[in-house]
Amino acid sequence: VRHLAEEVFEVSETAKRALGQHWLQRTPAEREEFVKLFANLLEQTYITRIDEFGGERLTYVSEQIDGARAVVRARITTKNGTDVPVESRLLQKETRWLIYDILIENLSLISNYRSQFDRVIRTTSYEELVKRLKTKGEFLTEKSTKSPRRAGQGDR
Repeated sequence: VRHLAEEVFEVSETAKRALGQHWLQRTPAEREEFVKLFANLLEQTYITRIDEFGGERLTYVSEQIDGARAVVRARITTKNGTDVPVESRLLQKETRWLIYDILIENLSLISNYRSQFDRVIRTTSYEELVKRLKTKGEFLTEKSTKSPRRAGQGDR
């Protein structure tokens, strides 16, 4: 599944956009490390869960191409008959189209991560974000449980 995801997703672009304004402040080495950590996070949170789904029907609704960018709209019909709108945003890289963002019910993957990453960087530091990404997405569980930060735990 990871191999397939690497063939259809432009993880570098997704990571860059998810980091937002903080991307420009990173060195090339920091950017490379962040892309790897972000790819790992995506794998942990999404790709490994793909087998939980089955029985849904995907219907393509439309596509819109504007130069090297495209938007593909689809609808997932769940097992219980609910329609869920899905929009994929793509970039053309050489002869291939690669996904850099997905919106499910108008909620953007990039926007979701950007707000979380920005919050961590603004309240602590970029280094803390990297540390949390290295400890398997601790920031996600912190957000969902709203537990106070625990200083000194998880150091490597």
